[in-house]
Amino acid sequence: MSASVDSGRPGDPATLFSLLGEADHERLFAWRKGRGISVRAFLGDVARAAALLPASGSAINLCEDRYSFVVSYCAAASRGHATLLPSSRAIQAIAEVRSAYAGAYLLGDQQACATHADMIRLPEFDIDDRHTALAGLPIEVGAAQVAAIGFTSGSTGLPKPNIKTWQNFRLGSRLNIEVLSRVLGLTDGQTASVLATVPAQHMYGMELSVLLPLFGPFSVHSGRPFFPADIACELASLPAPRVLVTTPVHLQALLRESQALPPLAAIVCATAPLSRELAQAVESRYQAPLIEMFGSTETCVIAHRRTASECDWQTHPSVALSPHAEGTLVNADHLCAPVQLQDIIELDCSGRFRLCGRNADLLEIGGKRASLADLTRRLQSIDGVDDAVVFQLDAEPGSEVRRIAALAVAPGRSQRDLLARLREAVDPLFLPRPLRLVASLPRNETGKLPRAALLAALGAEQS
Repeated sequence: MSASVDSGRPGDPATLFSLLGEADHERLFAWRKGRGISVRAFLGDVARAAALLPASGSAINLCEDRYSFVVSYCAAASRGHATLLPSSRAIQAIAEVRSAYAGAYLLGDQQACATHADMIRLPEFDIDDRHTALAGLPIEVGAAQVAAIGFTSGSTGLPKPNIKTWQNFRLGSRLNIEVLSRVLGLTDGQTASVLATVPAQHMYGMELSVLLPLFGPFSVHSGRPFFPADIACELASLPAPRVLVTTPVHLQALLRESQALPPLAAIVCATAPLSRELAQAVESRYQAPLIEMFGSTETCVIAHRRTASECDWQTHPSVALSPHAEGTLVNADHLCAPVQLQDIIELDCSGRFRLCGRNADLLEIGGKRASLADLTRRLQSIDGVDDAVVFQLDAEPGSEVRRIAALAVAPGRSQRDLLARLREAVDPLFLPRPLRLVASLPRNETGKLPRAALLAALGAEQS
């Protein structure tokens, strides 16, 4: 059965607002192939892309180039189309979303996977003389219009859809912009340059590399560099102040290769837990504040902290948390309704909170308690372990027991050795069995570990 997407575009003009309607059209909006692209030229490219789209439907945006993604994303919005953001760009994940949403069409650039014969491919948007480009009009959207439907990563089960309106994104972006502007010390008329190593299709990438230039004084680099040397090269092509939006996996790689970077005004990190030790090492190496963001596909970013020096999280303005035994209820101006999270927190009177784990992350065996996150941290801290994860298996038929398993990347170490070292740090009740050595963990584009991929990796090692 197919789902339909109500664009939410209301007939009352009072509910409409313009993207970039009040922006300086000469402000730099993006950087691509070493050249700056103004708001004026960007709007012209949006108008060109909008002419290629069907009259109705929802877009699945598979563009690899970030600038092409933002152009086509806004082109779809200008036609009243929502953008669907599958949990991955794997063929099966895309097929599942298309089967659930009638009229969904694929958008891609020249770098996108060519396996989809019916994909609408965008031009390169390479104009030698950008100042001659036809300027497009500001993009009119409805406050209640669906801006995106983001699907959860599937790290705890099946991906679930989450609807975001343009009002959700506008209010949420203001919070992120307020936090980052304060960290960066931006003055009126100053624009910060953003380089992101995460895909635009992920909600974190959407918030911190797509919405920032649409709603605030930021310009975004079109690429998504992966290797440390490429990250350094692309950062050097941007004017200061520079912001690196990235993940713990990329930060570990930068430190491991002792990669030098040009001066940074700030580093933003999310998608996986960031240890204080890693945060301190990054700040010491790059002499820039490292801000960790806390959020989810359901809530978007709702809190932040400077992990190198803070254990507790500071909620974004207008965000209110209500902890209870089963998790935390999130209320915020940018949410249409309260959102229930599985995260267990301790809240103080100042609005700061401490994460105590996830409801599904907590273990109780023989009257003793532990958390998968803490077990993972302890396994990762063993000398010689490059990467690791501890997770709980499903109960076998006829049993209520859910065994604990682990995967570890530890060249030169044995399973017996790792278990012996881990036994020194945790109660034997919580030792993972099995613990398997693998060449690499099945991380997705943002460094997360979908449960299905973990189970597949464990099964491959057992067979």
